[in-house]
Amino acid sequence: MEKNCNTNFKYLQDALDVIGTKWRVQILYSICVEHNTHFREIERSIEGLSTRMLSRELKIMEQIGLVTRTVKSTTPVEIIYNETELTHTLISVFDALLEWGERYSDKANNSTK
Repeated sequence: MEKNCNTNFKYLQDALDVIGTKWRVQILYSICVEHNTHFREIERSIEGLSTRMLSRELKIMEQIGLVTRTVKSTTPVEIIYNETELTHTLISVFDALLEWGERYSDKANNSTK
């Protein structure tokens, strides 16, 4: 039983590692909801996000499979970021987290002060 529990928590930790950074959900929101597909559009849409951090996060997100990066050979070169099918599988997870946040965020925030 303990081994199964540890395995389940490993899967939970893996999931949190995919979406749990300070910027990743905001980047996905920018791309998926606000339809910002260019680097500068994404950067401008998220207050406090540095160019370096956005570049780092997008590279990781591409490796994970959360976004695709398409390079168009135009002048200047155009790079487009889009969500993937993997990203769409997170919608129910985000909905559940949103519901939890609406219900318990005041209590959770008060307990950490």
